[in-house]
Amino acid sequence: MRLVLLGAPGSGKGTQAARLKEALGVPHISTGDLLRAAVAAGTPLGQQAKAVMERGELVSDDIVLGMLEERLAQGDVGKGFILDGYPRNLAQANALEALLERIQQPVDLAVQLDVGTELLIQRLAGRAKEEGRADDNPESVRNRLRVYTDQTAPVIDFYRQRGKLVCVYGVGSMDEVSQRVLEAIRNHAATC
Repeated sequence: MRLVLLGAPGSGKGTQAARLKEALGVPHISTGDLLRAAVAAGTPLGQQAKAVMERGELVSDDIVLGMLEERLAQGDVGKGFILDGYPRNLAQANALEALLERIQQPVDLAVQLDVGTELLIQRLAGRAKEEGRADDNPESVRNRLRVYTDQTAPVIDFYRQRGKLVCVYGVGSMDEVSQRVLEAIRNHAATC
């Protein structure tokens, strides 16, 4: 099973990805983790990314896609994977689709975790307090949600148009949400 997890910051993508990894027996691939690991390991792409980050710039889609391609070439993705944090915009969705077609591993489903804005703000504020995350302050959270709405939400339509989107109500206990996600994957259908 090859999945893309979609949802606003604080929707529970990381939590559900970890649970899906166990339930489906496929690796969880976070582009943020790939980036940090490549920089730490000093790989050629990691060195390029480090230079960009040291200049205070965003790492290009080409570098991130290159890291993702390297990761998808590893043997443990033979039965599938769970992508978390990518694609974040329509250009990335198109680039990912082209890459996955080329390596003959197209996405089976995109799972959208639906959580209301006020609850997202509460969750992120709680996470900021617990983990001391500077990117989860109230102003930053509102900005990240605006960016998500403007840039990432069109990715939902990208997968909807291809008949690969399932939507899951992301509110409740972790177990309840996990059960809904697994049911949506099994049934390949949920209202969006």
